[in-house]
Amino acid sequence: MSLTILAQITAMPGKEDLVRRELEKLVPVTRAEAGCLNYDLHVDNENPGFFAFYENWESRELWQQHRNAPHLAAYMAATDGAAANFVLNEMCVIA
Repeated sequence: MSLTILAQITAMPGKEDLVRRELEKLVPVTRAEAGCLNYDLHVDNENPGFFAFYENWESRELWQQHRNAPHLAAYMAATDGAAANFVLNEMCVIA
């Protein structure tokens, strides 16, 4: 069964550009990963420090592999202390 992920990231004030740059780096490499159906980064039109990824994966197992990928570790290191909030939802289609 496929898996939908909604990941919401809020940057600390003054760190919006740093977080955005680092999030943008994740897009092409993640889209090339096995099992990635889509990996779309969004930014709030009124709040440039609020970002959301809308992702679809072939399976939870392949998404878990993504979570352990080196580029995600690099993102975490580069943005350490720059995110005020991070919310992750694992979802499935019901209709």
